[in-house]
Amino acid sequence: MKRKYLKRRSILLISVLIILIDQLSKIWARQDLIKVATKSFLPNLIQFRVVKNTGAAFSLFSGATPILGLLSFSVCIALILWILRHKSIYIWNALSVAFLLGGTMGNGLDRWRLGYVTDFIEILPINFPIFNLADIAINLAVICFGIHTLKKDHESKA
Repeated sequence: MKRKYLKRRSILLISVLIILIDQLSKIWARQDLIKVATKSFLPNLIQFRVVKNTGAAFSLFSGATPILGLLSFSVCIALILWILRHKSIYIWNALSVAFLLGGTMGNGLDRWRLGYVTDFIEILPINFPIFNLADIAINLAVICFGIHTLKKDHESKA
């Protein structure tokens, strides 16, 4: 079976699209959602509620925005350099890097500009932290990396 690869231009384009969609959704949340306490999206499942997160995932390291901003910046630089060193990357690894760069940059931009990350997506049936589209991209990066690892292990055993 032939392996599929993405060129660095495609990886960077995916990252930029994630950043744009994330930032536009956060602008919408800060401008329109801030006027209402909550807004139902899928009744009894998902609602929108704006919160300012000065921490990381699950509000860990709350109030550590400067350190988290520096960490975001460092990860973004490392990922960009890694992408630029490769002409093409196996698809699952490429998607993982693209999603991680887009998500990290999306949340990093909030930290650098605002001093907090704008979170606004709330899952109602469970007690789960409020999150945003950059967080979803970061989680997709982990899933893609897992698929890449499983496929690599499977191919090496074949």
